[in-house]
Amino acid sequence: MSIYHLMRWRYTGSIVKSISEVNRLVQDVLLAQDFKVEDLKGFSMAKQNRLWDTKSDDTAPQSDGWREVDVNIDVPTRSSSPSGNHRTFRVSGLLYRPLVGVIKAAFSEPTSKWFHLYPFKRFRKHPVQQTDERVFDELYTSDAWLQAHDELQKQPREPGCGLEKVVAALMFSSDATMLASFGTAKAWPLYLSFGNLSKYARARPSSGGCHHVAFIPSLPDSITQFLSTIGSFTKSATRSLLTHCRRELVHAVWETLLDEEFVHAYRHGIVLKCADGIVRRVYPRIFTYSADYPEKILLATIRDKGEFLCPRCLVPRSKLDEVGFLRDVRLRFGSLRAYAVDIVKRARDFIYKKGKPVDGAAVKRLLNPGSLVPTMNAFAKRLGEYGFNHFPMLVVDIMHECELGTWKSLFIHLIRILYSLSPAGQLVAEVDNRFRQVPTFGRGVIRRFSDNASEMKRLAARDFEDLLQCSIPVFDGLFPHPHDALVKTALYRFAEWHALAKLRMHTDSSLSMFDKASKALSSILRKFRDETAKAYTTFELPKEREARQRRSGKNGPRPTETSSAPKMKGLNLKTYKFHAIGDYTRTIAQFGTTDSYTTQIGELAHRVIKSSYALTNKSNAIRQIAKHEVRRRRIHRTAASGEAEQAAFCPEGSPPGSCEPILHHHISDVSKDPKDIFVFVGERGTDPAVKDHLLYRLLNLDFDGDDHVFSDSQRNHVRILNNMLYSPATMQVNYTTYDVRREQDIVNPRAHGDVMVLSRESEQGCHPYWYARVLHVFHLRVHHCGPDARNLSAQHMEILWVRWFGIVPGHRYGSAVARLPKIGFVPDSDPSAFGFLDPSLVIRSCHLIPAFADGRTSDLLRPGPSVGRRNDEIDDWVSYFVNIFVDRDMYMRYNGVGVGHCFNPTLADGHNFVDEEECGSEDDMDVDAADTGDTSVSWIRHGGDEEEGDGDNDDDDDDDDHEEEEEEEEEEEDGDGDSDGDQNEGMSGDSDSGDDDGFDSDTIS
Repeated sequence: MSIYHLMRWRYTGSIVKSISEVNRLVQDVLLAQDFKVEDLKGFSMAKQNRLWDTKSDDTAPQSDGWREVDVNIDVPTRSSSPSGNHRTFRVSGLLYRPLVGVIKAAFSEPTSKWFHLYPFKRFRKHPVQQTDERVFDELYTSDAWLQAHDELQKQPREPGCGLEKVVAALMFSSDATMLASFGTAKAWPLYLSFGNLSKYARARPSSGGCHHVAFIPSLPDSITQFLSTIGSFTKSATRSLLTHCRRELVHAVWETLLDEEFVHAYRHGIVLKCADGIVRRVYPRIFTYSADYPEKILLATIRDKGEFLCPRCLVPRSKLDEVGFLRDVRLRFGSLRAYAVDIVKRARDFIYKKGKPVDGAAVKRLLNPGSLVPTMNAFAKRLGEYGFNHFPMLVVDIMHECELGTWKSLFIHLIRILYSLSPAGQLVAEVDNRFRQVPTFGRGVIRRFSDNASEMKRLAARDFEDLLQCSIPVFDGLFPHPHDALVKTALYRFAEWHALAKLRMHTDSSLSMFDKASKALSSILRKFRDETAKAYTTFELPKEREARQRRSGKNGPRPTETSSAPKMKGLNLKTYKFHAIGDYTRTIAQFGTTDSYTTQIGELAHRVIKSSYALTNKSNAIRQIAKHEVRRRRIHRTAASGEAEQAAFCPEGSPPGSCEPILHHHISDVSKDPKDIFVFVGERGTDPAVKDHLLYRLLNLDFDGDDHVFSDSQRNHVRILNNMLYSPATMQVNYTTYDVRREQDIVNPRAHGDVMVLSRESEQGCHPYWYARVLHVFHLRVHHCGPDARNLSAQHMEILWVRWFGIVPGHRYGSAVARLPKIGFVPDSDPSAFGFLDPSLVIRSCHLIPAFADGRTSDLLRPGPSVGRRNDEIDDWVSYFVNIFVDRDMYMRYNGVGVGHCFNPTLADGHNFVDEEECGSEDDMDVDAADTGDTSVSWIRHGGDEEEGDGDNDDDDDDDDHEEEEEEEEEEEDGDGDSDGDQNEGMSGDSDSGDDDGFDSDTIS
């Protein structure tokens, strides 16, 4: 009856009970050793909640709880008065936790055991040059922390205090989000993470490393009625005044957070007992603030769509597309922003004392030279006098600036061009069809493109990332000459830049490579804009037209606008998001790699907010969400206080399933799905091949492609016990990633059977890897007898039956020519087309995408169903592209600078990133341009004859959280607004290798 009661509970009442949650209820609660049914007599959830809400938490500081206050903002009345002409508008409902209380709580939690209190520089020995080079990864190995620590040590000690001085590294993140798919319920949470904790730990929601510290209230609708009591304003004046009030509200909230207690701690530190038992004086320092562009301009107090769009420098709008030029570098770093307090005060005097409009001519004359706004910045007001500059903390944001920004714009424009080439939509339909045929990869790394990719329906950032990583084969051959080559080069450069931008570990070498990749990307995008984009007359997509019509219906049509007619659309690179490409290298050197401060950490935290909202009664939901946060935090602290639970916070993580991370691979030894060896041999004629493979392994010979040939006498000494092969469904392969982590791929012959092994070829210019498709995974018991036997007992052996690929002859590839490697199945007429492989030689899985432009063929294997093909195939693709960009670990296996890789090959000698047509005068030339070189290399198929390259160079030289912002961006065509897409769902699919780190399923990349 126990199972009946459980099943009845599952299928009655609330429908929000998934299978995994029911399993968790059974395993973690009902079967727990200390669970007692009698303890639940008289249990009431409401009563327990009230008890927890009123009873103090012994594990947390008393100042750690939520507070609710009202925030006052000054609204100008447009009257002249030397003493001030404002009226106070009160905004209720600011829920926040005092920052000092949060800091004290963080240093008292079990996770503080892993806190780094002293910064350091990490180095590694370059594998080729044998010189020490700097490694950039964590915030506590960054230049920013080293500088902050040095300045802190030089600061005079507090009177009578001899304690060590250390830094508490504060990393903020905020983003408004809708709480439900329908309705207007929304929240604007503010999160705080500590850079003292490794990014691999704090990025996991289960670690508790992301602290909820505030819910920023929105300007209520009653502000409109309040403004009507002040005076009569035009529609334009009202809009400007409302914008001003929103800025004032955000910075009033931050003034509340940066209270006197925090300012005192910033100056004099907080005396805390750290996890090692030593009492230290801890000084909070703000390092980064992760936000999308609309919030960046709010926090920076600069104008949206002004002359200077960047929150970090004063590059004018007209020069935003000059990324990569020496003049851009000089201008960018020669005009870094510094807050002009005196100018803002004068502008506020014009508004609040002289009655000038907030967007009046007098105010604009003062503020426009820096695209400033008449709002006093809270960070400058509270911390500016102590040397804090808030502009550098507004770090780059690859999710909004690249995946939902520049890449999304490029992808949309490629679709526009295809519509221009084929107005009936045949080419766009081909794009959608190709994307649907792209195979999946890993655990959520590349997901199935089920819908029409060109329509971009409710795509999240991870979906646009997948589109980028798989786009090269999809767009191959769809554009006429010479634009097809230019498009492929642009897609390669973008994927290359994206891979480098999202690395979790950089070195001096990879940063130099990244700097060149940034110049190459900006150069090719300008060339694409000036040549390909201008060669076609393109119009807005149906989705864009519908969005414009919605805006037109809401705001009223413009006098000259024909709402139903499609508008011409071009590719605009004079945007902040394109300009930000030039800031990534410096930001990584200053603050560590981008995954440390990505907005995806905040997006994952949104899941907790939304799940808590589902538990509320929807009345005053934010207050109830705050209560749920307290309860979750209490449960987390109680659970983490036990030694058994503390291991969960170790950055090393633990593997799923039964495969220990120290092992190379795991194949189940369960004797299921047996196959008679005589039947298997009789069907395929592989008996000599099987025994030859087993012999070379039994004799410990070096693998060279199974070319060892043995005599019949030697083969007769190999006996397979019971004449049986056993075929488990999968193989788990563990490997060390470029950032010195352990990861795992699952090789499944039915879906994910493509693997890579180290090439045994030694010729100059040979490809570093061999590729194979696993057809079956076998294990068997073998007895080796005879004079050569080294072990006379029965041995358990594992083998893979594979179909080999070979490099396509004459195809040029690598970074120098911006082309992916291309491989194809070895024809079945070649004796090495099929073979057996030692599982220990597999490096990891690989992602192969069909070369759609080359079509399909039945010449490589007899047509029809075959064990050499997957179940739904009757012929083969002529060739495949090796997707080296499928994840960051895969990319680093081809560029030669992976720290965690023992073998570091490169696909080409150097990186030819220079576009000579782009270079004019010496002043205009791209910085650090690499020398050009001959990149034509001869490749051979595995098992085939060597074939010279023919020199044929084919390089011819969203959740709808911000839907309104997205529509505004489309209308302005300058990308200054921001669009999140479905940004709050499933960010964990974005991965460096696999879909997580350390095998923790809720790790993001």
